[in-house]
Amino acid sequence: MDIKRDELESAERRNFFKLVGAGGFTAAMVAGAAGMLWSDEAVAQTQQEEREREKAAEYTMTIATAYVLGASRSYPIMQLDLKENIQNATDGKVYVKLAPGGQLGAGGALAQAVQTGTIQCAQHSLSNFAPFASAVDLINLPYFCGSNQRFVNLVTSDAWKNEVHPKIEASGFKALFYVVIDPRVVAVRKGGPGPVILPSDLKGVKFRVPGSQMLQQYYRMVGANPTPVAWGETPSAIKQGVADALDPSVGALYVFGFKDILSHVTFTQAVPDSQVYSVNLEWFNALPADVQEAIMWAGEMTFHQNLAKVPSARTFAMAELRKAGVEFHSLTEEQLAVWKETGGYQRPEWDQFKVDLAGSMDAFARLEEAAGTQSKYYVHDA
Repeated sequence: MDIKRDELESAERRNFFKLVGAGGFTAAMVAGAAGMLWSDEAVAQTQQEEREREKAAEYTMTIATAYVLGASRSYPIMQLDLKENIQNATDGKVYVKLAPGGQLGAGGALAQAVQTGTIQCAQHSLSNFAPFASAVDLINLPYFCGSNQRFVNLVTSDAWKNEVHPKIEASGFKALFYVVIDPRVVAVRKGGPGPVILPSDLKGVKFRVPGSQMLQQYYRMVGANPTPVAWGETPSAIKQGVADALDPSVGALYVFGFKDILSHVTFTQAVPDSQVYSVNLEWFNALPADVQEAIMWAGEMTFHQNLAKVPSARTFAMAELRKAGVEFHSLTEEQLAVWKETGGYQRPEWDQFKVDLAGSMDAFARLEEAAGTQSKYYVHDA
């Protein structure tokens, strides 16, 4: 049995490097994602299909992400689906080259690459739009759109499109579609404090936060001791006890390898882990109208697939973390109400942020109404 497995793994490695060596990196990724690298025939067929598609296409679109292709199993970024949908919706006029796994950078670097036209499209955090459209940062207001449904309601609303989209387009971006991952959680390290059920459980806890002033204020309001730590240094900070807790989504905790250093995870639904695929606007506008329409339809299709994938991706990540001994805690409505009352966006401490980010309380009220109005899209909540 082990010999057979070794032979398969050897064949997979051989075929992967053969494809990459022949300049077929995207073909290697497609074959790998489909689990076909073990088969020489399937690999050859995939490579041939990719070559034919690329040769027949009128336009090439590079899509870069920070995540490996298999990440959608627990972190539904859907990059392979997006590639297929764009190619099919455009009837092959557009060939998509994938650059997954941070090959071309991540986060702000990818947003900048799209803005400058170095690449045509990328996945990055929604917060990377904040320098160009400050209202984007409203997503970090606690309990404003922390649940998946409120986030979807907001970013698909006319109020959001009227407020945010003109500003990001003025900066050279076009939002293709927003990616729902899941709300951020409260994750506690092994050897740290026990489960966090109420804000009082966070008293004195060293809570790893990014640079966001809003998240730092929120965790201070709910009793924690906000501890800014760069993302790349976070695993070692958690292991060493420099920080006791952190707040990515469950899928992100799994993808980034935190499963063996955590003890408890609580779904508090305060703030979303939100991503977006953005396109270089100048490149997009230069395309024929039918190709533009097809790309937007491909984004819409992939958005539907993303929404459907959210619960199964979460379930997979939770199952893997449970194997490592992590315990999960969902809150009752009464417990959730305590969190909202203690740190929620309705508190006066947040009023200045609302004005600064939305421009006025009236503008904020329009976005608040949008977040609370059921859209035509349904998504499962953690």
